[in-house]
Formats: sequence, C-alpha cells, structure tokens
Amino acid sequence: MAVTSALLAVVVGGPLGLVAGYAEGLPDQLIMRPLDVLMAFPAVLLAIALMSVFGTGAILLSIALAVVYTPVMARVARAAVLATKIEVYVDGARALGATVPRLVLTHILPNAAAPMLVQTSVLMAIGILIEAALSFLGVGVRPPMPSLGLMLADGRGFMVQAPWMVVFPGLAVMLAVLGFNMLADGLRDWLDPQHKAA
Repeated sequence: MAVTSALLAVVVGGPLGLVAGYAEGLPDQLIMRPLDVLMAFPAVLLAIALMSVFGTGAILLSIALAVVYTPVMARVARAAVLATKIEVYVDGARALGATVPRLVLTHILPNAAAPMLVQTSVLMAIGILIEAALSFLGVGVRPPMPSLGLMLADGRGFMVQAPWMVVFPGLAVMLAVLGFNMLADGLRDWLDPQHKAA
C-alpha cells in the first residue's frame, strides 16, 4: 500500500509540479494554492478524515495516502523544475529553438527526477507508518488483510503473556521504515553530483 500510494502521488503530483514550476504565474497559483491547503492538514488526520468519509479497505487507504502525498510530491517537483529551468543548458536549448515539450522532457524532467525519486522513497517509509497507525486505530485495513498495525492491535492485550506478538510486528515496522529511509539517503548520495563531490 505504501508503494502504491507513493507511486500514485508521483503520477499525479509530479506533472502538477512540473506544470506549476515551468509555467509560473497564474497556472502556478491555480495549481499550488489548493495543494497548499491540503498540505496544511496533518497527514494522519487528513488520512483519518478521508477514511472515515469513504470507508476502510486497502484500495481506499492507498488512495487516501496518495491524496495526502500529492501536495508534497508536487512541491518537490515544482522546486526541482524552478531550480533546473534557469540552468545555462536549458537556456541554450531554448535559444536553439527547442519546443516546450522537448525542453521539459529532455532537459528539465531528467534533472528534476532525482529529488522526486528520493522523495518517493521517503514517502514509502512514511506510508508504512501511517498505514500501521491507521490499522492499529481501526480505520485502516480490516481483517483478513494482513497489516502490521492490525498485528500490533491484536497483540496489545497479550503483551505480558506473549510479548513477541507486539515486538516482532513493531520491529518489522521499524526495519521497513529504516530501510526506506536508508534507500532515500543512498539514492540522494548516488543521484546528487554536488553531494558526491563533498
């Protein structure tokens, strides 16, 4: 679910951020202001509100997390486009007569993809935490669908007699989040040439 929701956020938020960053002005305002309103709400509370309105289940949880993540991904994409479009090679391609789609697809998007890829990995880690929290609270996925949050909720009544019922799902959540955070850190080091030189 965390992977699906992060990829949905990339598919929706990435193009929105690309358009907002490249066009600037009125299109930027029309795209980013509603996303800023969504970003103003805490992620878990917004996900709980969406789940309580639309119901529970794995698909709805993925969609709710994608709605929570889309403003974040759009903001990252917009910032990357704003930083990339003022580069000399973009001005050179524009001076040589490159069309806007060619300019965006061949010069801006490949260079804006690195921060978006790193952010996707971070969103996967956050998604695991939010999914576990929502399932633990009873507004996420329902049995028989497996969820670490459900395992934690089921095991909390047996913490004294069988502590492993809580310890191992908790460790699994911790290791999965740590793994995705380390992946994001490694991707940033690998994809950022300025960071490599330092």
